[in-house]
Amino acid sequence: MGYTKIYIHLVWTTYKRQKLLTKDIREKVLPHIKQNAKTNNIFIDHIGGYLDHVHCLIAIDGNQNISQVVQYIKGESSYWINKRGLVQERFRWQSDYYAVSVGILQLKVVRNYIRNQEAHHQRKTLEKELSLFKKLYGLR
Repeated sequence: MGYTKIYIHLVWTTYKRQKLLTKDIREKVLPHIKQNAKTNNIFIDHIGGYLDHVHCLIAIDGNQNISQVVQYIKGESSYWINKRGLVQERFRWQSDYYAVSVGILQLKVVRNYIRNQEAHHQRKTLEKELSLFKKLYGLR
């Protein structure tokens, strides 16, 4: 019997990085994303974000595909936001996303990082953060 569980740190942004995810909206949307994912056999370990982006730590099994999971989460959540009229204009996510695997030993650090997004972004912009990720993970 085989067992597969791969942790992935995902980051995606609002369309054109519009600052639409106010604290009030995040308090509605993030729990919805987590609950809806659970209903659809997608395990979200942690989720958080700030005004223009979301961080999500997921665990996938051998039958799941990262791009399909992300497409589902983003598509369903933007539909849900629009259906409820949480923002004045049509809500969309940027089409791209960032995904990197996370080792078991790094889980605590990533969970704390996701949990503290609001405080973190008082000191650092998303652009600087993504630049740091690229350096840390050797990405271009």
